[in-house]
Amino acid sequence: MAGASLAVTRALSASAGAVSRRRRGSPFLLRGCYSKMAYSVGGDGCGKVTRVLFCGPYFPASTNYTKEYLQDYPFIEVEEVGLEQVPDVIQNYHICVVKNRRIDSEIIAKATQMKIIMQYGVGLEGVDVNAATEHKIKVARIPGSMTGNALSCAEMAIYLTLGVLRKQLKNLFGRKEMDTAVRQRDLGTPTGETIFGKTILILGFGAIGVEIAKRLRPFGVKIIATKRNWSPGTLPCDVDGLVDKKGGPEDMYEFAGEADIVITCLLLTDETVGIVDHKFLSAMKKGSSLVNIARGRLLDYKAVFDNLKSGHLGGLGIDVAWMEPFDPEDPILKLSNVIITPHVAGVTEYSYRTMAKVCTFSP
Repeated sequence: MAGASLAVTRALSASAGAVSRRRRGSPFLLRGCYSKMAYSVGGDGCGKVTRVLFCGPYFPASTNYTKEYLQDYPFIEVEEVGLEQVPDVIQNYHICVVKNRRIDSEIIAKATQMKIIMQYGVGLEGVDVNAATEHKIKVARIPGSMTGNALSCAEMAIYLTLGVLRKQLKNLFGRKEMDTAVRQRDLGTPTGETIFGKTILILGFGAIGVEIAKRLRPFGVKIIATKRNWSPGTLPCDVDGLVDKKGGPEDMYEFAGEADIVITCLLLTDETVGIVDHKFLSAMKKGSSLVNIARGRLLDYKAVFDNLKSGHLGGLGIDVAWMEPFDPEDPILKLSNVIITPHVAGVTEYSYRTMAKVCTFSP
């Protein structure tokens, strides 16, 4: 998952719900200013404590590193609560870090002391922004491009791509083909494919897409990509040398027919839920591969299952699933041409510690 932390580097305006730039000196962001935030969200500053709620036990490094960097600030309490308990205790907290707990209108209505809700990730689909706005609660996130999250996700996308091409897949007995060869004392099998010479479609060319393209270029691939808006102000760098062919959402089916590998990097919105459907998969080359390191529900489950089973889709590498935590009995996970990792694309020592340091040590 593309992780975030308590640093409010881009906050949504409570009135408009639009992302704004990080304000220098934001009290909970910067070293030496924590007491100001304690005053602002905890009351009049007379011994008041700012209470921060982390929702659920998943992605434990997020909670652990935040506690570590805040251990010298006794007026800020960081607590982790089970997912099912959140609705019963949320009224006791001033800041909520969502992680993978959906914070809907009913929960928000109970958050009577809440000042900030943070989506623990790069998307805001975990928070009912309209309900938060109505209750004068700000909603915030931290962009992955400044924390190492985007590059961590990019590395995982390439890992999964190479894994699919080199047959790091399960056989009929549930073992990875390479593991089976080792166990059987075999050599020179399985026969994999190179990434060299392949055409790769990056579906959604945001911060993660840019980092993927940077790392793919030396492999000798052709990179094609879709993005809603290619104007220079929407990109972190000059991409002319990174992308061989650019298009918009309307070009995704044409591009799918050209690609050997499709990597999805889209945000999950009402428009993109199930966007990788039967129509899109049918447009892909027979035997091509699909990698998803964004959100599970970008993929239409039945369409992906049917195309994997028929062999039209040659391989699937996913770090995210339709329902999380993953169901080990999910029929897709039992197919022999699937690799899955447990939502760890953005979970690296570098990215998580960088996020924690942004929280506590920004100048």
